[in-house]
Amino acid sequence: MKKMNLPNRLTVFRLFMVPFCVAATVIPEKWLNPDVSAVIAAAIFILAAVTDAADGKIARKYNLITDFGKFLDPLADKFMVIGVMLAICYRYESIRVWFFWVALIVVFRELAVTSLRLMVANSETHRVIAAAWLGKLKTVFQMVCIVCVFIEPVVYHRIFSGDTLRFLTVCPPLTVLFSALTVLFTVLSAVDYFKTYGSMLDSSK
Repeated sequence: MKKMNLPNRLTVFRLFMVPFCVAATVIPEKWLNPDVSAVIAAAIFILAAVTDAADGKIARKYNLITDFGKFLDPLADKFMVIGVMLAICYRYESIRVWFFWVALIVVFRELAVTSLRLMVANSETHRVIAAAWLGKLKTVFQMVCIVCVFIEPVVYHRIFSGDTLRFLTVCPPLTVLFSALTVLFTVLSAVDYFKTYGSMLDSSK
């Protein structure tokens, strides 16, 4: 394999951060204070999000865009988002009952679009599908949603108590808002991909 350029190295680095972010999310409460582990997980996730923005910006500015990068960059996002969302469903019992469905929609969308990418790449065109603007916006909402999951409880634990805290623990407003936006743009981006590239698939082959 040829030597990777800087944007691709940042993408690979983001992939390596996935298990560390997941581990920080699910670490048992008896080993580490939940608020501390949440802040650590959020910090790792935000660092990953920064590398996501940086690799694309550097690639465009210095003309370092490659098919490898166009394929791996969205794949790294999928590993990060899906891995952490599953860890959240495991750890955050208070929001599990509804956040599970958010994660499920994200997983189904990513599997469908990734399958479409692979089928188009293996078709006669051998085309590598880069992330569209709706897909990028979807990723932004997913990442903001995940950060809210980590940070909102930490903030509320220091401001509220009693019934108010219990309500905000189950229905944290920012997390609910960005979860709704995540679901909306996850579905819209999937429809956009299949509308744009679905005609390139040949069901007879």
